[in-house]
Amino acid sequence: MRSFVRSPSGQRFLSWLIAGYIHLVYRTKRWRIEGEATIDALLAARRPFIGCFWHSRMLMMTEAWADRAPLAMLISPHQDGLLIAKTIARLGVPTIAGSTARGGSEALVAIVRALKSGRCIAVTPDGPTGPRMRAAGGVVAAAKVAGAPIVPVAYSCTNALTLKTWDRFHLPLPFGRGVIMVGEPISVPADADGPARETVRRAVEDRLTALTQECDRRCGRALVEPAPPQAAQV
Repeated sequence: MRSFVRSPSGQRFLSWLIAGYIHLVYRTKRWRIEGEATIDALLAARRPFIGCFWHSRMLMMTEAWADRAPLAMLISPHQDGLLIAKTIARLGVPTIAGSTARGGSEALVAIVRALKSGRCIAVTPDGPTGPRMRAAGGVVAAAKVAGAPIVPVAYSCTNALTLKTWDRFHLPLPFGRGVIMVGEPISVPADADGPARETVRRAVEDRLTALTQECDRRCGRALVEPAPPQAAQV
């Protein structure tokens, strides 16, 4: 099975299957979206942004955003990341290889170029391997260089499973209802270094966690807690 999953034919089949499942879930749920005005205002002002959501809430984000803004998603170039990239390509979203913690300078340059060309970027600041709901510092560095705001986004569903993975992955099932919430933009000062940069990183982490937990509350779900604190990633 593992060899099939990693084979080109296996990844083509699985990406087709997952993309179809995402379409099915999105179209069979009743969605409430809050905070759309934030995205509309940034797009009207021609200010591309970095959209952040926790790794556990990745599944439905392309459906929520792809029709609203020109979007590319940062995907880690490991084996699972390749499958994710193929899946979201089927949903019409291009990818950038790298991660906010492990992508290095090449990923940072690609993110900044995309933002300055007018394309918004979607990232999971705790991906690809955690710790859960702890933001790496790379997203703040990219936002600072590009002069782009960071926009926290979260979702939850009433009919879903919480998987026993490192990120407590939120797997929506068809039908039921869901809520998507867009938070207020977080600006990164051009001179944010050292303690000031860490303050912004913590703000991203805290606001994104609060937004995610509010989505869970509105769907009557138990709140997923962040992993224990540790030294900030860079």
